[in-house]
Amino acid sequence: MSLPVVLGDAPLRVEDVVAVARSGAEVRISQEASVAIETARAHVERLAGSGTPVYGISTGFGSLATRYIEPEKRHRLQRSLVRSHAAGSGPEVEAEVVRALMTLRLATLCTGRTGVRLSTARAYAALLNAGVTPCVPEFGSLGCSGDLAPLAHCALALIGEGDVRTADGVRRPAAEALTAAGLIPVELEEKEGLALINGTDGMLGMLALAIWDLRALVQVADVGAAMSVEALLGTDRVFAAELQALRPHPGQAASARNMARLLAGSPIVASHVDDDLRVQDAYSLRCAPQVAGAVRDTLDHAAAVAARELASAIDNPAVLADGRVESNGNFHGAPVAYVLDFLAIVAADLGSISERRTDRMLDPARSHGLPAFLAHDPGVDSGHMIAQYTQAGIVSEMKRLAAPASVDSIPSSAMQEDHVSMGWSGARKLRRSVDGLARVLAIELLTAARALDLRAPLQPAAGTGAVRDLIRSHVPGPGPDRYLAPDIEEAHRLVVSGDILAAATGAIGGLE
Repeated sequence: MSLPVVLGDAPLRVEDVVAVARSGAEVRISQEASVAIETARAHVERLAGSGTPVYGISTGFGSLATRYIEPEKRHRLQRSLVRSHAAGSGPEVEAEVVRALMTLRLATLCTGRTGVRLSTARAYAALLNAGVTPCVPEFGSLGCSGDLAPLAHCALALIGEGDVRTADGVRRPAAEALTAAGLIPVELEEKEGLALINGTDGMLGMLALAIWDLRALVQVADVGAAMSVEALLGTDRVFAAELQALRPHPGQAASARNMARLLAGSPIVASHVDDDLRVQDAYSLRCAPQVAGAVRDTLDHAAAVAARELASAIDNPAVLADGRVESNGNFHGAPVAYVLDFLAIVAADLGSISERRTDRMLDPARSHGLPAFLAHDPGVDSGHMIAQYTQAGIVSEMKRLAAPASVDSIPSSAMQEDHVSMGWSGARKLRRSVDGLARVLAIELLTAARALDLRAPLQPAAGTGAVRDLIRSHVPGPGPDRYLAPDIEEAHRLVVSGDILAAATGAIGGLE
């Protein structure tokens, strides 16, 4: 179990979000946050009793914001807001996504800029810590006014309505699950319903998870590229630091250093170092650091945007330090939506260059002596022929997923909300793209390991050899055709579990 994540003392980090979402880390509200929450709540209660219409406290919402709501109807107003906005449709979103968005919404509550009661924030934290995960349908958010529908489904669970998944994964009515966990449904007061649903938490949560995963996958891509360079009798000279310095992109330099270290001392590379007929390698080998490096730099930009968002208090209206409650546009998802689309683009390209290296290893006209499709008996056996088909199909899907969601906008709320970000949609497709990239890289690793075996008695470098040996401990080596899908799934498991990176770094030290 991860260490507790304390909310309110400092901005959340990507790793904090991952710890709560995936590892079940406990969330705690700091004393500083408790004071900030109670201070803001006092301002809200003062305005609620003033008789002056204040948006979110004593008025309707969206295009209905001009209607003043009498005090006796305000409990109903907040409850009705949550019920009506919990209007999602489609399959359930993954539990880790729901936990991530709940963590981020709670972090905003802890800034003291939303005006909720401390008891409400504590109830939200208790829901997370009990492992009670609201059932959130996939469709419903336009990424503006925040991820309204997904967050409303979470707020619905807080008031004891809708369905949830308990810690054991069983779907139950929220009221039953709360009782079983010893939790009491919240009766919402002024401003609270709105504060619980008005944020970019869903798309930001998915961005944080994607950044975490892509950081690892771009290192895996360097490992796969290095193995493919060896398998295709390529050179490591192009990864030299003095060549990378001619074009000083930091990500490119990092990838090149990784590949140079992975290939250091390779007997396979040394075996053809004096081959004058090999003038230069194909782009998919020679330019691997340039492509993976650009992915790294794009990831750094996305991480910078995520860090700003993680330090934000996103709600409308916002409670300011002087007690004023002001409307604003901070809920618009454009900053997050753009980088979600950027990451889908670079993930597709990283998958594309990986697939090209795989195809080259299978083609006897380009593989420098390897058997066709790495087959045991080409013609009788097909080897990895269809593994590349699978790769190509996934890459093609990733290219479709790279089409930006953020350029679309469909007006809503009677034209009051006339420009939206579609950031939630961008996040959903990025998740599919990240999964696809892991599978594409797994097939390259599986193919490169087989090709390295076929280069025997020549041996790979220490780093690439350690990865080949790991794969061999789980997947048999070259031989007659066998049921291939389980081999691919095992390679994919080794990628997403971190075992591939652990094998490489165990042999040569950490990768950048």
